[in-house]
Amino acid sequence: MSGDVQVAVVMGVSGSGKTTIAQALAEAWPAVFLDADDFHSDEARARMASGQPLTDAMRQPWVERIAAELQRRVAAGERVSLAFSGLRRRHRDMLREAGLPMRFLFLQGDRALIAARMQARSGHYMPVSLLDSQFATLEAPDGESDVQAIAIDATPDSVLAQALAAVSGG
Repeated sequence: MSGDVQVAVVMGVSGSGKTTIAQALAEAWPAVFLDADDFHSDEARARMASGQPLTDAMRQPWVERIAAELQRRVAAGERVSLAFSGLRRRHRDMLREAGLPMRFLFLQGDRALIAARMQARSGHYMPVSLLDSQFATLEAPDGESDVQAIAIDATPDSVLAQALAAVSGG
């Protein structure tokens, strides 16, 4: 089943390495890289930058825009590596409802490791103070058969190798 994956959704809380791994996967697989953050409204970005988490109502049209873009890309014959938080099962289900051959790669790490990574990076609108809300919002994808959990306490090369194996059927 996973040999025909067209969309790899690299998911996890902010700071888990979604963008880094999704970009590396896009290059190695190969696929088009998309960052779900690029689909946020200006209002949503401003809200997050001010330290306020998004509501589910604010996330709904964002996920709909992403699903439509995935459908468009796959219809055009492209594979996609998407960096997407995917914190709520409902949002993962909305992407599944796009009807595309999809695999979710759940980047898992503990709060201390992720907080340290977030403090070390610059130029990102998500403050470390929102990390607790990210973990509180996360509905772990336990029992979701199309999700491969990948521990992020390994080297980036090791995480990428596991991601490639998950989308390549290896």
